[in-house]
Amino acid sequence: MEFIAKTFFGLEETLEKELLALGAEKTKILKRAVSFKGDQELLYKANLHLRTAIRILSPIHVFKANNEDDLYKGVMKFDWSKYMNLEDTFSIQSTVYSSTFTHSKYVALKTKDAIVDQFRNQTGKRPDVNVQNPDIVIQVHIAEKLVTLSLDSTGESLHKRGYRPPGHIAPVNEILAAGIILMSGWKPDKPLIDFMCGSGTFLMEAALIGKNMPPAANRKDFAFMNWPDYDAELWQSVKEKAQQHKTNFTSKIYAFDKMPKAISTARYNIEGAGMED
Repeated sequence: MEFIAKTFFGLEETLEKELLALGAEKTKILKRAVSFKGDQELLYKANLHLRTAIRILSPIHVFKANNEDDLYKGVMKFDWSKYMNLEDTFSIQSTVYSSTFTHSKYVALKTKDAIVDQFRNQTGKRPDVNVQNPDIVIQVHIAEKLVTLSLDSTGESLHKRGYRPPGHIAPVNEILAAGIILMSGWKPDKPLIDFMCGSGTFLMEAALIGKNMPPAANRKDFAFMNWPDYDAELWQSVKEKAQQHKTNFTSKIYAFDKMPKAISTARYNIEGAGMED
């Protein structure tokens, strides 16, 4: 199976190294993404282990569209009952780089209409759209006239590790922080010093790397759990293997900041994640 891991500009090579370490095959660096091949277990491992990925997509249908009618027909042509049913809620997210299709929201609307119409024509009923908490997330990517439909296996962005309190916004994204640490050449057998630690994002990401802990270990939900082929036993096995590969981190992480509030916030985040040591 082919997958696409999305990331930030500049982190593509670092992400590719992570994927190869997990056992990915036929990796290819794209713009803000890396494509790769693997099985269902690798998909689960990628969502759990990747530190520099935003989300993992599974392409399911590719076609060319010269206009909005072609887009509608191309989406209608695909059998959506393979991946969702009437009880599933869904949402559409679109990314457009095209001189023909210039409005991403309109592309999402046409895609939604085609999916809804297919179910209505076949069953007389339609699945509902849920923007906030959908069961199935569909990504539409258009490069000029090439349309790629993908299932989002991740759901909420992978930068939401689960160690930060709800509603707290960090100045530095967790994925970017992890990428900077990995690119810096720092190794867990050396101390790490952050003279402007802020809320502690670099500290937490370094601790996760030092302990060889999956960054998404505290996540409860992933979009792939709503897929028809979700294998709960395989997912549990992937998580158990990850726990077995945790290591003891014997070096020290030192943090400083001139703002007392930053220090207290960093300490709170560290304690909440059980990283006091």
